[in-house]
Amino acid sequence: MKRFLALLLAMLMMLTLMVGCSSSDEGGEAEGETQGDAAGGEAANDDVIRIGIFEPLSGANAAGGQMEYEGIQVAHSVKGEVLGKKIELVPVDNKSDDVEAVAAAARLVDSEKVHVVIGSWGSSVAIAAGPTFEAAKVPAIGTSCTNPNVTLGNDYYFRVCYLDDFQGTLLANYAKTNLGAAKAAVIYDVSDAYAVGLYKYFKEAFGEENIVAEAKFNKGDQDFTAQISDVMSKNPDVIFAPSGYTEAGLMMKQARELGHNEILFLGADTWETEAMIEVGGDAVEACRFTTFFDANATPTAESEEFLKAYAAMFNGEQPKGAVTALGYDAYMAAVAAIEKAGSTDGTAIRDALAALEITGVTGACKFDENGDAIKNSAVIKTVTDGKFTYVDTVVVE
Repeated sequence: MKRFLALLLAMLMMLTLMVGCSSSDEGGEAEGETQGDAAGGEAANDDVIRIGIFEPLSGANAAGGQMEYEGIQVAHSVKGEVLGKKIELVPVDNKSDDVEAVAAAARLVDSEKVHVVIGSWGSSVAIAAGPTFEAAKVPAIGTSCTNPNVTLGNDYYFRVCYLDDFQGTLLANYAKTNLGAAKAAVIYDVSDAYAVGLYKYFKEAFGEENIVAEAKFNKGDQDFTAQISDVMSKNPDVIFAPSGYTEAGLMMKQARELGHNEILFLGADTWETEAMIEVGGDAVEACRFTTFFDANATPTAESEEFLKAYAAMFNGEQPKGAVTALGYDAYMAAVAAIEKAGSTDGTAIRDALAALEITGVTGACKFDENGDAIKNSAVIKTVTDGKFTYVDTVVVE
């Protein structure tokens, strides 16, 4: 009997231990550790190099964020290893929102433990997230965030695109010299730092005295008939409309509906999404806007490799927008900096970026003291028969 009781007690103790171990394992999952969180641990960092993707994959700017992410994915397919380690892409959605952008940045550096960040489409979200990256000493490489404040005063933010002062000035000079415009009206998004900055630089270069009218709107507005009627009463030669792609499409469509069929609209890099053509239809034909790259421009070794790799990944298609090339360039700059640093230490990568000189799809990739790409040219595009088409490459001496 004693032997039986002893055996029973031993079995009960073993059962208790097994239940305890099982509860402990289940408890770890119950505490909310996702697969992404687990991958972000220090052990994972020893095995792979993690590049965070900070893009708007939902919300108002999702179309732009997706195009940039495609470029990053293509670059990753071309060069998926560095320092003998595989590179892992870690996408986190900033949701086209400044508040969400801060949360996304915190997740990338705190939970995902990324070594470098790429993004974003949209200057406002990049400006909002910048302090988080700087505090964590995780270098970020902007794609199409063109507002000067993205990198200003932040030693850990770089970018591969030109700035708003460059494209705003270039657009003003193009309007005067190439289009023969003497008078301009402006309709701009007063709630967007990107649009406000572009207008400032356009006005300085075009001449404030030559801006015959201005009208404002807020992000998300859909009726622009009052603004169009107001500025058209001043008989401008062109309308400059720094805005998002949806607003631009609606604006041009409503201008045509009001009978203003001849007025030429000018815009900047945010216009190059298929959504603008879908919204505006025939009304967006013949507009002009600045952008970063076109497959029909003079080819280079880098652009040919990019286009070939894109076609291989996306069923023989061509990129839908120039920002895809910026995503590609930002990834290649990140990998080149990691290789140059010989380390995944954030400060070492940051120092390597500051001294980096490579040639990208969108031109030379070298950064000034603020971390801004040094550029001297921009592509001008239009819409012809429902397609974005190349017009010219404007070089600034």
